[in-house]
Amino acid sequence: MQDCMYNHSFAMKSYRQSLVLELIDREPVSSQEQLRDKLRQRGIEVTQATLSRDIRDLGLVKRAGDGAYRRAAPSEMPQDPRASLRRAVADFLRRVEPVQQLVVIRTDPGQAQPLAVALDRSQRVDVVGTIGGDDTILVIFRNDADAKRFAAEIEEWAKGL
Repeated sequence: MQDCMYNHSFAMKSYRQSLVLELIDREPVSSQEQLRDKLRQRGIEVTQATLSRDIRDLGLVKRAGDGAYRRAAPSEMPQDPRASLRRAVADFLRRVEPVQQLVVIRTDPGQAQPLAVALDRSQRVDVVGTIGGDDTILVIFRNDADAKRFAAEIEEWAKGL
């Protein structure tokens, strides 16, 4: 039962965050209260603290001209991509499996892209490339040892170690 509730909360978070992006892409939204109102009109009740975390997790910034929220340009992303990767792993990872020099990462539906983006931005030298789908990411490493080391590392991160 607890797993079901856990999965539901992640699905709700994913849906809410995708709705936030849709709203700010569609029209200028310059305050958290305005964003909360727009979410409420769509049937989503959210606390100010949760909305602040969503804005941070999504990397939203305010435009200089009108103060409206927008997606951050790559040059504006947080300075520590490794910390962002650790947070994304903690938030989205469900299962990881190394297969030779490949690592297959599983997330809940709709959660693979944020984790894949965090992985790409971390610019790990041992990663040759990534392919992200809806709930699966394929990470290609230079060799088997790198793949196994990475899989063990992110499993530890997911456990909060």
